[in-house]
Amino acid sequence: MPYKVNDKSELEKFLCSHWDIINEWIDNEQKKLPQPVTSSVDIRESKIKYAPVDHNMYPAGFNNLCNKDLLKCADNFKECFEQIRHGIKKVGILPESHTKNKYYLDHLYKLKSTIEMTGAEVLIFSPDPELFKEEQKHWIKLESFSGHELIIHEGKVIDNIFRSVDASVEFNFEVIILNHDQSVPLDINWSYLKTPVLPSPLVGWFRRQKIKHFDHYKETAEKFCSQFMINPDLIQAQFTSVENVDFNTKEGLEEIAREVDRLISKLPEKSSVFVKASQGTYGMGISVVSSGEEIISMNRKVRNKMDVGKGNLKFTSVLIQEGVETVVKYDDAPAEVTIYLVNGKSSGGFMRTNPLRGTQANLNAQGMIYQKLCLSDIKQDCDHTIKEAVYSVIARLSVLAASHEMKELMNQPTE
Repeated sequence: MPYKVNDKSELEKFLCSHWDIINEWIDNEQKKLPQPVTSSVDIRESKIKYAPVDHNMYPAGFNNLCNKDLLKCADNFKECFEQIRHGIKKVGILPESHTKNKYYLDHLYKLKSTIEMTGAEVLIFSPDPELFKEEQKHWIKLESFSGHELIIHEGKVIDNIFRSVDASVEFNFEVIILNHDQSVPLDINWSYLKTPVLPSPLVGWFRRQKIKHFDHYKETAEKFCSQFMINPDLIQAQFTSVENVDFNTKEGLEEIAREVDRLISKLPEKSSVFVKASQGTYGMGISVVSSGEEIISMNRKVRNKMDVGKGNLKFTSVLIQEGVETVVKYDDAPAEVTIYLVNGKSSGGFMRTNPLRGTQANLNAQGMIYQKLCLSDIKQDCDHTIKEAVYSVIARLSVLAASHEMKELMNQPTE
């Protein structure tokens, strides 16, 4: 098939000069599907392509967005709420339980204050009784890294509704924002809950697989590129996968090694690949290798890192993904862009930079620094020098893929 868009420079010009029609096409595709209310997409830019390398439905970095973009996030939350019910006034946020992470508390504060800009009252609550044992109260008061005060209320399901354990506090939530990735599923019968929960609690990491997400992204990218006659290699990383793996017993490592060598043989000289636990999150379960031999010779410490993730989730399958060498730098350190989306719309972003790592390395590791990146300056049919527009389109395609993934998971029976 002949392409109208054949290289990275042509891609940048095309996506920006056709900004309106491209986003209209994505909007029309998105209308057919459920979608995550929140998403973050990590995007790598190399000399020859842009490629999403991770997608998270439970992002934990709203504190890294610029204030102008948080206003856009609030508008998109309001648009989402209006699709559920007009004039929603009471929203609950169900967070992770790692409340000793003060940076996560900064994120929670920003997420809460952003949703409050829609005009709704927002309460943070948790059904995890372990959070409240030390204080021996049905609520805890916490302080974030930046000094913001947060209160988390204890809740439990009564008559298929989340209610406060403290009788003096009324929840009456009209919608619940789930900011808990469920690497270990919460002990809740979600199918009987009467209050809408966004994103769907059926798409936590106890069910999601990176492998499936990138299968869907490949299909989405190819459909998009066919529509606009773009070479699909410009917007995706090559990948393969291996299942039935046990890093503890070394079962499956030889197969991983073979797949690593097979993928590297298709890439430019001196390339690396990322071996990622298919259910890994928070940057866990990732190794960067340049040969299959590095898999076979993994020491016990590295294998332990690849074996178990957040919440002691056992990893049994891996995504092997082209290592897209970043050309983006900030203060001479390698960087990558993360785009935040609310209700499927690109709403904000930041650069993750890491002066302790190289251009082919995993930057989501010790030493990383965040730099705000405002998306709100993108206008209709923007000047092609505004690269944020390219990142925005790639991120929206990733969310479209996640929507197909959600539809598939929500149609599968739960155990």
